[in-house]
Amino acid sequence: MIEKIAKPFLKWAGGKTQLISDIEKSLPLVIVNKKFTYIEPFVGSGAVLFWMLNNFPKMEKAVINDINADLINTYRTIASKPKELISILQNLQNEYHVFENNAEKRKEYYYEKRELYNLRNTEKGTQAALFIFLNRTCFNGLYRVNRNNGFNVPMGSYTKPMICDRENILAVSEVLQKVEILCGDFEQTLQHTNQNSFFYFDPPYKPLSETSSFNSYAKDDFNDEEQIRLRDFCTKIEILGHKWMLSNSDVKGKNINDNFFDDIYSNYLISRVKAKRSINANPENRGELSELLITNYNSKKTTIIHKKKGSSISIY
Repeated sequence: MIEKIAKPFLKWAGGKTQLISDIEKSLPLVIVNKKFTYIEPFVGSGAVLFWMLNNFPKMEKAVINDINADLINTYRTIASKPKELISILQNLQNEYHVFENNAEKRKEYYYEKRELYNLRNTEKGTQAALFIFLNRTCFNGLYRVNRNNGFNVPMGSYTKPMICDRENILAVSEVLQKVEILCGDFEQTLQHTNQNSFFYFDPPYKPLSETSSFNSYAKDDFNDEEQIRLRDFCTKIEILGHKWMLSNSDVKGKNINDNFFDDIYSNYLISRVKAKRSINANPENRGELSELLITNYNSKKTTIIHKKKGSSISIY
């Protein structure tokens, strides 16, 4: 029987699947030579988390966090009650697929479930299932809320999407058994470090324009002050001896005179990598763009052989 590899169970604007190879090339040796703790304070869809869990057997434990309580409820439900979640998702999928050839009924069903989700008065398993249902059926898998924390993304154009991926939910549930799941401000993750910890930060990106903030998923903005507070936190964990990597948008790529990140992270190594963005109100901001990978370490490149996969991986 082939072992099912856990992968992100959500579509997510700004997900890091396409940057895995760049992230892989920039990892520190600290996570290869001995047991370590992996900490991701802005977990989102968990693309990097699942890649780490699948590929680094020396990871003793992982700690994930997000300020989005609905997202974290979904992670916790998958970890603790996967079969119950699968049952609810299967019912939602069966009901939705009945309207494969009836756009009006499909639309009615979607907005009915969106309204139910926004009431937030169902039990946690149903709420998690509604979260996944909306993610799979809304426009481009966006998660966006208004000031009242109401999910307001319109229905997508999918006629028969996979809503219940049973095998992956079970695989995700299995790997989440070694993951501590937190909900709240990113700074609380500091309490869960050990002597050998590695942080990966994927915060809400600084918008490239006033119309490009499509991937907000909390009712409060992650503005420039928050970006600077995150930088200060990165400085703090460096002083405590921890390694970290951070992703963000390359605002300088949009405006050559915008040195925001170059200035606030001037003491660290800043690399620019290419990524594709397909979700943006402004067509000029779609396509291949530069993004930032920032680290607090910079040592000689080494090549190791990954024992689990037998593949060659470049590590810094």
